[in-house]
Amino acid sequence: MVQVKVTGCAESLNPIKTKLSDIIHSCLQDAIGTPENKRFQRFFLLEEEDFYYPTDRSIQYTIIEILMFEGRSVAAKKKLIRLLFERINQQLGIDTVDIEIAMIELPQHNWGIRGVPGDELTLNYVVEA
Repeated sequence: MVQVKVTGCAESLNPIKTKLSDIIHSCLQDAIGTPENKRFQRFFLLEEEDFYYPTDRSIQYTIIEILMFEGRSVAAKKKLIRLLFERINQQLGIDTVDIEIAMIELPQHNWGIRGVPGDELTLNYVVEA
């Protein structure tokens, strides 16, 4: 299970959020094997006056938080980070200094999905990578 939260200024993210969503999902697929039909993403688009960020960042400053089952290898997680930086920069022109990524892993038993604890859920994909 993977859920993604993207936070940034509405002015810069609204025009590109569909493309950014596609990029994020493709990175998840390529790095950790997220299935095509398992896209769980939320965009938090803030007005500039509601989003405080360092002065050495631009209005394109974007925070990507990835919440997922624990079990992926360090190599897989690093691959995901590198792919996100690379593809977002190349395809959307957002400078890597304006992208921050945080991954949070939780044991499967800390999730509730489709009426059961996550560790009792039958998955059609592999979490360990």
